[in-house]
Amino acid sequence: ENVSLLFKLYCLTVMTLIAAAYTVALRYTRTVQTELYFSTTAVCITEVIKLFLSVGILAKETGSLARLITSLRENVFGSPKELLKLSVPSLVYAVQNNMAFLALSNLDAAVYQVTYQLKIPCTALFTVLMLKRSLTKLQWFSVFMLCGGVTLVQWKPAQATKVQVEQNPWLGFGAITVAVLCSGFAGVFFEKILKSSDTSLWVRNIQMYLPGIVVTLIGVYLSEGAQVLEKGFFYGYTYYVWFVILLASVGGVYTSVVVKYTDNIMKGFSAAAAIVLSTVASVLLFGLQLTATFSLGAFLVCVSIYLYVPRQDATKTQPAETKTSKERLATV
Repeated sequence: ENVSLLFKLYCLTVMTLIAAAYTVALRYTRTVQTELYFSTTAVCITEVIKLFLSVGILAKETGSLARLITSLRENVFGSPKELLKLSVPSLVYAVQNNMAFLALSNLDAAVYQVTYQLKIPCTALFTVLMLKRSLTKLQWFSVFMLCGGVTLVQWKPAQATKVQVEQNPWLGFGAITVAVLCSGFAGVFFEKILKSSDTSLWVRNIQMYLPGIVVTLIGVYLSEGAQVLEKGFFYGYTYYVWFVILLASVGGVYTSVVVKYTDNIMKGFSAAAAIVLSTVASVLLFGLQLTATFSLGAFLVCVSIYLYVPRQDATKTQPAETKTSKERLATV
């Protein structure tokens, strides 16, 4: 399944543009609308749409309805072990989301944003340990440069609030540490499954989205169950909300393609570029004022992408026998 560099750049570009548009559109729906929709139901619907998209693409890949049914029966419903294996990243992502909420409840938003960027080098570390892949010193330097650039882009000085909220900083930092580890582990775990067999990408997506739907439904029940029962599952939904859900769904599908044919580190670089683009869009749409820290951060992001991309080869992993984990880490 070797693909051209042009195809990889296409997927990365589309994923970046979708992520930037999603951020701006999501901000619009959460700040302009008077009747706020339930975010947990939107996440659940997103998983459902991603499932249907994957089934549709698998149907085109198999070529007939009979082959599609056979593939689903053999690889999804007839392979409970594989389904259970793919439920691991779904559950880990659920833990990550809950830890992020706990962290935001006990840390200032600025502190959270800065600390959460540790997920970028954490993902690189998991890539080295789990995928037996080596990174050069320049690549490690670009990873940490990216981390610093995103930090500067998202940096907002802490503002004093009139209402004092009781916070536990140690609990907040503990929660964000778990969230960072979950983010790195789940992404690389899914990447390892994708690249360790010849199973279709769309079959793997279906295997992951099915437990994902269950997990998100549980999230709806636990967080906003009473309100959803009272006001309805689709309360507050508008055309703009459906547009956000569509962006999230298509973006999720492209993310799996990027992970399959590049890697999670490149996904992080794409997400960083999306942050820069969405911030620039916020200047035009919401009157956000650019600062010197943003300009410096955007510059560092661009330089780090230039330093990392030409030297990375994500479609192949080095054999485990060539270097031990300690030797790979020693190159840092």
